[in-house]
Amino acid sequence: MIMKNISKYWLLFMIAAMSATSCSDDDNEKVVMPDPDPTTLGWVKQATEFGTLPEYISVYKSPTELEGMKAIAFIAVADMSKANFATIGDQIYSKTPNQIWQAEQQKYPIIMNGGYFVMGAGKSVSLLCREGEVLAVNSQEEIRSQKSYYPTRGIFQLSKNGSFSTDWAYTTADGVTYTYEEPSPNKSGYEPQPIPSAYFPARGVKLNAETAIGGGPILLKDGNVRNTFTEELFDEESGVAPENYHPRTAIGVTANNKVVFFVCEGRSVTEGVKGMNMAMIANVLKSLGCVDAMNLDGGGSTCMLVNGQPVIKPSAGAQRAITTAVALK
Repeated sequence: MIMKNISKYWLLFMIAAMSATSCSDDDNEKVVMPDPDPTTLGWVKQATEFGTLPEYISVYKSPTELEGMKAIAFIAVADMSKANFATIGDQIYSKTPNQIWQAEQQKYPIIMNGGYFVMGAGKSVSLLCREGEVLAVNSQEEIRSQKSYYPTRGIFQLSKNGSFSTDWAYTTADGVTYTYEEPSPNKSGYEPQPIPSAYFPARGVKLNAETAIGGGPILLKDGNVRNTFTEELFDEESGVAPENYHPRTAIGVTANNKVVFFVCEGRSVTEGVKGMNMAMIANVLKSLGCVDAMNLDGGGSTCMLVNGQPVIKPSAGAQRAITTAVALK
């Protein structure tokens, strides 16, 4: 009788232990919540306004106000388990978005302007990577008050392992591009930080991207608002005007691997629509579920085409020739 009771208690103990272990394993699993539905935030899905899109790409128009200001903005949201992300352009390249649409034989339903460039020269000053090859690099030196600064600027990359992320990057004099989890802590008007390397500002990781676009500043990283325009030297002197209202372009990715393209109108091309600043864009993209996001070239460059049709009015009255672009199909 005693032996039977011991066996019974031992069996109950083992079942309880297994249950506890099972619960513990479940608790340790990372739970990824569904991305917010943009329509619950006031965004309006564009069902037929721009023609037919693949079922895994959706376009939405913003509510009439974003972050407390009158707004005209659009997002394209792509499920990257089915969609393809591409970069277009070269180190020297100059085409308007419509010319790109035609040159690419209309194969990309979504095209958006990309990184920074030297106007007139058509020379990229932002990283461009396509099919694993780096075609252009982020600006390696910025001059402020006759001092040389070496900023680690943002990139948005699709790594060769299939994951999307924003990272701070720098290409060294020997042509190696490193990415970092934190930016070099530069600040205009203060003593410049050392030239980035394999070990500064932290241990660098050699770029392992299949596709990447440079820009900046990084707005979101690992779900947190970062907006590192100071460290990336995107100050007033850069022309980016991060705290002022302008047309803007940005790119992000959600926890569920959906890539988000964002553009907003500005400079009162539509009466009362001034545009947005970096902090506002970061908040909007976070509300849409983005965990990593980066600003791209804005102002007169800001443009998104959906099936070849522009979604916003260009601030300069006509499309600007750009050097790089990003696309979805």
